[in-house]
Amino acid sequence: MLLTTEQEMIQKVARAIAKDHIEPRAKEVDEKGETPWENICIMAENGLFGVHVPEEYGGVGSDMVTHAAVVEEIASACASTSVALSTQALAIAPFLIAGTEEQKKRYVTPMAQGKVLGSFGITEPNAGSDVASIRTTAKKDGNGYILNGHKVFITNAGESEIYVFVTRTSEDRTKGISLFIVDKGTPGLSFGKKEDKMGIRGSVTREVFLENVRVPKENMLGGEGEGFKILMNVFNETRPIVGAQALGIARGAYEYAINYIKERRQFGKPLSNFQIIQSMIADMAIQIETAKLLVNQAARKIDEGNPNAPLYSSMAKCHASDTAMKVTTDAVQLLGGYGYIKDYPVERMMRDAKITQIYEGTNQIQRIIISNHILKD
Repeated sequence: MLLTTEQEMIQKVARAIAKDHIEPRAKEVDEKGETPWENICIMAENGLFGVHVPEEYGGVGSDMVTHAAVVEEIASACASTSVALSTQALAIAPFLIAGTEEQKKRYVTPMAQGKVLGSFGITEPNAGSDVASIRTTAKKDGNGYILNGHKVFITNAGESEIYVFVTRTSEDRTKGISLFIVDKGTPGLSFGKKEDKMGIRGSVTREVFLENVRVPKENMLGGEGEGFKILMNVFNETRPIVGAQALGIARGAYEYAINYIKERRQFGKPLSNFQIIQSMIADMAIQIETAKLLVNQAARKIDEGNPNAPLYSSMAKCHASDTAMKVTTDAVQLLGGYGYIKDYPVERMMRDAKITQIYEGTNQIQRIIISNHILKD
């Protein structure tokens, strides 16, 4: 697919930032397990948080295809840093889909400019893939609502200034779900310990507790009972971005492995001369290229408003994340014992890749969504 001059320029900026600033810090970010604020500031200064956001809300005003390309570039250098971009997109999406003009200007603008981080509080101890089982409640109280509940695995919890929470306003399984905005510092909003994760260690994940958190009625996103529909539309737009993130991880591991096998010698010749190695490289290249095509296809269908966009979003997320896991595992194999050592980046990339098969809807769920689209009347 041909890119416009503007799209190419944005992608080149992201690639330069990834190479010059983010890649050199990736190992340190993984080891420290802390939010990489330096990387976030650099991305914010260059407008990368609002690539797909309209200019009137602080964004660049480009499209999802360009946004996906930016996430891919950053993820190829440091998956943890790319999570800041993908999570920001997740937090911004419900505002762009269902927010009022006042909500967009107040909340989207600072997030699009990278001045603050945002989080989307969905998952609960007993509600992961089954979002309709959430138990966090929002009960009317005068001119506002009182929120009570417990969220888990919330990215940037405690780091973000803006939160959107999925709550239950009635017992109806799907029509009883509503979304609410909560600002950091609101009484009753608190955070648990930082989770010690296998991968994306530079992305902070915590539990969130809501204890009698009072918000005004103006903090509802969309109408009461519209939360589930909004949430499904959010996922349709953000799953290709996770696909782009997975694609970037795979590409980073692939490129490192290529350089390694050209230099590493066994039995008197470079590893790249052995046919079995060449076969692995060919498979990796095919998987990456098909993942890229699917991610771009899904992003383009979102930009076009195509009714089949949800199908392609699930395909892109599922295939790209499976590709990331396969390619990074093969990259470790190609490096042999060195691939298993933390001095080399492919073991980090392998650990980072795994989560892309899990969040934004597990790949098992994606396959159900895909088959439902195919088999529907």
